[in-house]
Amino acid sequence: MTARYDHGCPDTGTDAGADPEFKTLSREEAQALMVKHPPVSPWRVVAVQAAAGAVVAALWLAATGRGGAAWSALYGAAAVVLPAALMARGITRRLSGAAPGALVLGFLFWEAVKIALAVAMLAAAVKIVPDLSWPALLVSMVVCMKVSWLALLWRGRVKQTS
Repeated sequence: MTARYDHGCPDTGTDAGADPEFKTLSREEAQALMVKHPPVSPWRVVAVQAAAGAVVAALWLAATGRGGAAWSALYGAAAVVLPAALMARGITRRLSGAAPGALVLGFLFWEAVKIALAVAMLAAAVKIVPDLSWPALLVSMVVCMKVSWLALLWRGRVKQTS
């Protein structure tokens, strides 16, 4: 049995002709699309993560009254923000003129560095943070990782005049 890909998708039963055809954008259309949907700076994501970490630490301090929990939450935020800032610095340093393959390899390299630094910071937390609270540290990390989506939602849009 041979699969036929020219008349539709056998898995979903949809007809390939029902999908709109792929359209190559002109330079002007691509520029208009970039203006309408501007890219998000990785530095904005890092800033939003840092702000979220500070808020989570303040909430831990207010909820528990323990400085150890607040410091743990701050350290958890730092274990996300510092590696993310290092990666942002690495991938934005030389973007123009690089080959696409080099950009992908650079991204993978900096992602590996980010993960290694975060793991090293977590391993060092026991010795660095006095009165360590693992729940505060982990909650802060999760919030900082998930809040990056807010930076995508808050990206600036150009208002169009009609």
